[in-house]
Amino acid sequence: MYPPEENLRSGYLQQNFRLFHLKDKKEQQFDFHYHDFDKIVIFLSGKVTYIVEGKSYHLKPWDILLVPHHDIHKPVIDGSSVYERIVIWVKNEFMEKQHRKNCDLSSCFQESLDRSFNLIRVRSSLQSEIQTIIANLEDSLRSAEFGSELLSDTYFLQLLVYINRVFLDASFTNDETDLTYDKQITELLKYINSHLGEDLSNETLANRLYLSKYYLMHRFKEETGYTLHSYIEQKRLLHASELIKEGVPAMKAAQECGFKEYSTFLRAFKRNFHISPKELLTDVNAL
Repeated sequence: MYPPEENLRSGYLQQNFRLFHLKDKKEQQFDFHYHDFDKIVIFLSGKVTYIVEGKSYHLKPWDILLVPHHDIHKPVIDGSSVYERIVIWVKNEFMEKQHRKNCDLSSCFQESLDRSFNLIRVRSSLQSEIQTIIANLEDSLRSAEFGSELLSDTYFLQLLVYINRVFLDASFTNDETDLTYDKQITELLKYINSHLGEDLSNETLANRLYLSKYYLMHRFKEETGYTLHSYIEQKRLLHASELIKEGVPAMKAAQECGFKEYSTFLRAFKRNFHISPKELLTDVNAL
């Protein structure tokens, strides 16, 4: 039995990818969370709103939601109807290994970050293609026949190529009627994630938006589920962890991510990841 897709908040995905086909009808409450891998949600039925980095997407059948690693997100589920979805966890290193000239399969995730837009609403004329790919992939994953693992990887790569083509070529319905968000908070989120090494104090950010500090703090919490301080610290730590994995010394990574004191960074890092930067690097090298 596969666990719910929201259970794993961070950590390493050992397989190249994992697919979960989930169907249930019950009230479920989830906190905002993130993953260390990219996630694809293919919505099939139900009444669900997915919140990703302050934007609320009201999903329709066969909508595809791209959730890049470290994006803060959660589903809001109406338990009055059956919620069916396909969720795929994607190991970043797997996509990097598939890189070819002019063919970076992670482009769709990067593009969703650049656009601050995560939804692909596939046109009805293109839905049969993705349905066929998904059916072939699920059949292959269930199979124990010769070459089934290789075939599964092939179908999954086909799915990634399809998603990239649709998203990058804008071959989807650009429908924002089922999207709600606070424009100021969304712009603030983009600013924070682009300036993690700079002064991001409450006062500085409030002045940037011409709002009172206390009003901004209240509004930010309401829209994202995080306090402003917690969100910034979380994003700084996540970015620092990426730099450390790439070989940047922990002290330099802390400085580049806006931590003025290394001791403050170290305490926050251990509290959040439950390991030290040195242990993180050891774990990465052991993979």
